[in-house]
Amino acid sequence: MSTPESAAPPLRRRGERMRRAVLAAAVDLLSSRGLAGTTVGAVARAAGVHETSVYRRWGTRENLIMDALTTELDAALPVPDTGRVRDDLLAFFSALARLLASPQGRALLRLSVEHDDTLEDRRGPYWGERLGRAVVMVRRGVERGELAADTDPGLLIEAVSGPLFVRVLLSGAPLDDALVRGLVDLALGGARPGPAVPPGARPR
Repeated sequence: MSTPESAAPPLRRRGERMRRAVLAAAVDLLSSRGLAGTTVGAVARAAGVHETSVYRRWGTRENLIMDALTTELDAALPVPDTGRVRDDLLAFFSALARLLASPQGRALLRLSVEHDDTLEDRRGPYWGERLGRAVVMVRRGVERGELAADTDPGLLIEAVSGPLFVRVLLSGAPLDDALVRGLVDLALGGARPGPAVPPGARPR
């Protein structure tokens, strides 16, 4: 009887078909075995391709996993536009919390902070680009008058996302809706517009 490790003989997959099969296999293995169990050999066997083909295309295990995760998770953080900055931020960061709580999200985050010179050009931009998209929600809030005009959009996004990353990497504490609401409200509390100051008056 064949096992999952040896069930499928290598297939003659090339190009995009081979890439899709390998990336899907990598994501499945990350979900079931975690980062340590997702080896190039295991991925190749699960995808039904030659191990040498995987190395030829991706070079290293880390590059393969990064490609698999970024491709799989690329649409996991849509930027909502509800018309209210708080609702936008709650929806976005709830999605981020769900992503980071998943095996794939945890693997991507942990891989992103490991020191590996071969990944330097990919791991930083991945999170930077996705969190960078979120600043538009804050800018819209400023334009609508919900937030102070001098609000720093990037800093507000970092103020909410940072504790989520810390929980995954350091404390292992849960990422739940109550946490997201608390972080969003805490960040927004420091960005709400203050009372108007009459012309010529000195702010207290």
